[in-house]
Amino acid sequence: MCIATRQRLPDTQLLRVVADTQGCIIPDPGRRLPGRGAWITPDLAAYELAEKRRAFARALRLSAPVDTGQVREYISKTFEIVRKTEH
Repeated sequence: MCIATRQRLPDTQLLRVVADTQGCIIPDPGRRLPGRGAWITPDLAAYELAEKRRAFARALRLSAPVDTGQVREYISKTFEIVRKTEH
């Protein structure tokens, strides 16, 4: 289930993210990194919604503010480019 849109989608259509030891949220496209993971629809609209709702910290059970810059960068570079070439 996407932490932003709350849609139930297959895992293959979602991006897994995890928190590292410094509180940074990092993408886990291989779905292999240790720790609690959260799933998000890989588009910038879902990312912005998750940021607005503070869904990353809630889903990963973090009390401190989190840095999600790596997730935004990954989505921008990987998925938004793919969507542009599909149209």
